[in-house]
Amino acid sequence: MSNWLNLSRLRLGVQLLMLLVTVYGGNLVGYYMAEKISQNLPALSCAYDKQNGAYCVLIPLQHQLHHRVGEAIVQLQAFSLKVLLPLGLTLLSFYVFFVVLNKAFCGWVCPLGTVQELLYKAGRALKRPLHRLGINTVGRVRWVKWAMLGGLVLLLPLLTGMGVTPHGLGNPYCDVCPSRLATTLLTANTEELAIRTTGGIEYALGAAANTLFGFALIASLASRQPFCRICPMLAFHAMFRRLAFLRLVKTPHEKCGKCGVCAKACPMDIHEIHTESGAKAFHEDCTLCGRCAEFCPEDGVIRLKFGPLTLFRSSRGYYKARVKVDQPEGGQKVSFHSRREAAGD
Repeated sequence: MSNWLNLSRLRLGVQLLMLLVTVYGGNLVGYYMAEKISQNLPALSCAYDKQNGAYCVLIPLQHQLHHRVGEAIVQLQAFSLKVLLPLGLTLLSFYVFFVVLNKAFCGWVCPLGTVQELLYKAGRALKRPLHRLGINTVGRVRWVKWAMLGGLVLLLPLLTGMGVTPHGLGNPYCDVCPSRLATTLLTANTEELAIRTTGGIEYALGAAANTLFGFALIASLASRQPFCRICPMLAFHAMFRRLAFLRLVKTPHEKCGKCGVCAKACPMDIHEIHTESGAKAFHEDCTLCGRCAEFCPEDGVIRLKFGPLTLFRSSRGYYKARVKVDQPEGGQKVSFHSRREAAGD
């Protein structure tokens, strides 16, 4: 694909379209009609939103562990087809979606990701201070998404199904997920904001949900994708990212050690895109948004590929046009001369 298009504008258009589909698409097909469009979308599209068009894989995965796997173990039943088949189909249908776009579901489809990006743009317009995570800081944050996946999505639902933990922990991640609040509020549904007082666990999860939601909203004004960094869906994607067709490819270049503009452009503060090449450049936190390729001033160094096909590649001509209207961190445009100075050119 040639680089005449503006990748960021295309991605924003896709994000806004998918925000409408994932939040309001149920108005077209009916609530839970044919299991919503799919119950295994690889993006945070909330099942509590009664107007959406699909919901994410995390809730059926939790329900399978809670109602099938856990209860099967506590009843001393073998892992039969009644247990493994539904769980396998859940993961298989997730992978069928995932194999097409890989982690781009985070960067192009996820409604919570889109909301955070729009808030970040608002923060730049309001001239809020920009807070980035340095190399050491981002390294201390990255483990959280794996803890969220292992603890809230996998372990607690399984233990609840086995009767070890209370029933209120059957799908704990969905109870604290800020996407549940964000997408339902977009449909004018305020019920999910209410903190349930039926028990201590329900109250604690509700309070945690409101806290995470507030954090995501406020932090998004000054930092890029704050919740995405700890999202268990990002970790879930990372486990399969090498198996999908769409991927990020970077080839070594002599100026990569001096430039670093790609790392500044990365909304996830992936410093490895600047220092590494080959497979290491496609980091587990990458959402395939493509900004590193847009802001790389060298021809063909960073590419988005689908199998053997190059969908987008970095180029000096695109970079020159891009920095006239935007800067790597987002916000007001900067002169090409100043960007060349920052790149050491």
